[in-house]
Amino acid sequence: MPRFSVIVPAYQVQAYLHACLESVLSQSYPDLELIVVDDCSPDACGAIADEFAALDPRVRAVHLPGNQGLGPARNAGMERAGGDYLVFLDGDDTLTPHALRAVADRIKETGEPDVLVYDYARTHWSGEAVRNQAAAHLTEEGPAPFRLTDRPGLLRLLMVAWNKTVRREFAERAGLTFPPGYYEDTPWTYPVLMTARSIATLDRVCVHYRQRRRGSILGTPSERHLDVFAQYDRVFAFLESDPELARWRPVLFRRMADHLTTVFTRPDRLPRSLRGEFLRRARVHCRRYRVPGAPAPLPVRLRHALLRLGLRRTYEALRLASALRHRTVKGTARLLRTTRGITLRLHYRVQRRLPLRADRAVFAGDGDRGYGCNPGALEEAFRSFAPHVRTAWAADPAHHHTIPPGTRRLVPGTAAYWTALARSRYLVHHTGFDAGLVKRRGQVLIQTQTGTPLKRMGLDLQERPAAAAGTDFARLLRDVDSWDYVVSANRHSTLTWERVHPGGYRTLEYGQPRTDVLQRATAADVARLRETLGIPAGTVAILYAPTHRDYRRAQRAALDLERVVTRLGPRFMVLARAHPRHGGPLAESGGRVLDVSDHPSVESLCLASDALVTDYSALMFDYAGLDRPIVIHADEPEAYEATHGTYFDLRSFPPGAIARDEDELIGVFADGHWCGIRSDRLRAAFRERFCPYDDGRAAERVVRRVVLGETDLPPVVPLAERRPAPSFPAPGLARAGGPPSAALIPTPLATVPKPAGLRTVTDSL
Repeated sequence: MPRFSVIVPAYQVQAYLHACLESVLSQSYPDLELIVVDDCSPDACGAIADEFAALDPRVRAVHLPGNQGLGPARNAGMERAGGDYLVFLDGDDTLTPHALRAVADRIKETGEPDVLVYDYARTHWSGEAVRNQAAAHLTEEGPAPFRLTDRPGLLRLLMVAWNKTVRREFAERAGLTFPPGYYEDTPWTYPVLMTARSIATLDRVCVHYRQRRRGSILGTPSERHLDVFAQYDRVFAFLESDPELARWRPVLFRRMADHLTTVFTRPDRLPRSLRGEFLRRARVHCRRYRVPGAPAPLPVRLRHALLRLGLRRTYEALRLASALRHRTVKGTARLLRTTRGITLRLHYRVQRRLPLRADRAVFAGDGDRGYGCNPGALEEAFRSFAPHVRTAWAADPAHHHTIPPGTRRLVPGTAAYWTALARSRYLVHHTGFDAGLVKRRGQVLIQTQTGTPLKRMGLDLQERPAAAAGTDFARLLRDVDSWDYVVSANRHSTLTWERVHPGGYRTLEYGQPRTDVLQRATAADVARLRETLGIPAGTVAILYAPTHRDYRRAQRAALDLERVVTRLGPRFMVLARAHPRHGGPLAESGGRVLDVSDHPSVESLCLASDALVTDYSALMFDYAGLDRPIVIHADEPEAYEATHGTYFDLRSFPPGAIARDEDELIGVFADGHWCGIRSDRLRAAFRERFCPYDDGRAAERVVRRVVLGETDLPPVVPLAERRPAPSFPAPGLARAGGPPSAALIPTPLATVPKPAGLRTVTDSL
């Protein structure tokens, strides 16, 4: 029998059913059966179910003779289910990638519980995904499995069938079925949780709950919303059938009263003509099932009392008063923000008339994030080589812990922040300061950029409207006109920046300041970082750092990292680093996969790892300076090129081996090609072109030139003489025998054509 029986009722969801069924059949865990129940839908749902059944033997299409509703449709699916566990999914929702694998692993880990509860995210038509706000109740900490009495907070979760999987034998033994009518999940989920002998949780989003603009059942005004009363009658009758369940009556009463309040207050549920009837029935139910003396906060007791007494006009009046108060508070806050903004602009104007402070410098990073990147490296160099200049870093208070002790902390948008911008001589950023910045005569603005450009940037985005994402090119050029210096890592960057950011600034082709720490680190530093991250001795740590795919509405992991490390064996582990714009962790930490997306220093992660796997991230240029193996996972190259465009073909001039999909990537590491001779040669050519000045003194050269006015700068250490910090284990020790596979290694370097308009370092010299 299959491990999972996935039951999908379908009624008037033809526009979404394909995506729903595909999300199930494309799961990396294939041991399943998919039962699609056509609830006599008047649209093409039945035909779609038949098409999928004809293409995949795991799919069974069930056609009901008449429309019976969501509950009976699910019952029909359960009657035909043969899997160990039942998984319910509505026809307009989807499973997230690898969800069933995560569920199966958690079930095995917790000893085959009766119920496993997992998380969901609401997905809107705009592509925005918002995780369940009560996700804290799904923590996997503590003993598992458990009973509901151990963690009663699970009853605060959304009472639906599709956020949990139920062992089929348990459901059959307990006689659990769905009733007819709306809110059919209520008489199912409460009995399931209350009678289960073993429950476990999975703190992972497994379902995307589609929020339809129109047409959803609960978002359509109808008299069938009165079914909620019959459903709670069934739940309380279930409690009365077993004296041991009486303890749950106070909790269930509060949940019922809250649910009835939600239905009554939502404008898209009840027709106006039924509001009085609904409140009368609510009064009867609250009086019938109320448990006197049950603890509850005052606002909750007030709502429950109004329902119990049936004071409809009082309830409506209080709702209107609450709404008026809410609007008043919002209006007052808006007025205060406007007044504060005007005051700060006046303050900034006054400060600009005061003398500049030649011994002050302000630094900041993209999006008010914490200390780091090129501005962070320059700030450290300011303190080392120009100690007479007092430095300040502007960042959100949440990131102030990343700022060194000797550096002043500024909060963007405050009076102190605008004072510093108005009176500091040096301003350093890698994207741009606040739009209200007015550069004064005598101020020096250093633009460090965010790295060596691979994708199109600046004015080149005019040809790529999807990647430009509403970029104001006029403002961009105004910002460029305020730059005095642009820091460049190599000749490729210099030629690109001067073309896409045309201006009167001076380019400082001195290297990438943020790579200085990579060149200066010692073996002891690397060992300490690996120990801090918990990397076992002798383990090959792979840093996986993909870029942000802004052409996707929702970000998803391109690799099943758990599968990768399982296939590679116990010697390998993965450090997963999400792009800052990813919006969350890249993977679930566990076993030999460690999510390090929240780690404050990507440079530390580079030093701690033995190899880098990336796609189109500029991190590859920094990592190449370490002279450690790099593997390119070149998935969706056509989509990325069509959206962003690139300045050279990465597949023709890569820093190492290339894998086009997950299986090829596993093969690259399993066969040793990731650190083979061919990969070494490719990386050497890549370093020569893009890392000529990354010798650990790039930031020092910038400070000596800009702040100290020196022209006789420290010479660049040749590539052949550099000794970056070693990795543990050293790459040479991790090699496997056998020559490189032609299918996995790109074109030999000698045949690689040089991209038009791009000169190598030897050309420039």
